[in-house]
Amino acid sequence: PGYLSPSTELKFADIPNGLAAISKVPAAGWAQIIAYAFFVEFSSNNFGWVDAGGNFDFSGKLVNAANKQGDSRAPGDVGWRPPLLATDDAELKKKRLNAEIANGRLAM
Repeated sequence: PGYLSPSTELKFADIPNGLAAISKVPAAGWAQIIAYAFFVEFSSNNFGWVDAGGNFDFSGKLVNAANKQGDSRAPGDVGWRPPLLATDDAELKKKRLNAEIANGRLAM
């Protein structure tokens, strides 16, 4: 139902299952996926893999330091706010979290 790449007229239905799908997705699509992953990692407000100096933290020292400081974040809050999805409105946030829980229960 729809196009994966309208410029090449590639539909979602044309993509096979499994590893065969890797070769069917255009290179520009993979570039977008990788660029978004880097955006997510580097916009995490110094919580997780990258410190303020842009250095990678493979040992988990940043996460441990945040835990020791008595970080005021709620459980599961890793400090990243997805564009167009995050909100400061408590009622809307509650509605979205309840919808996520309901969808998770439905998926089980």
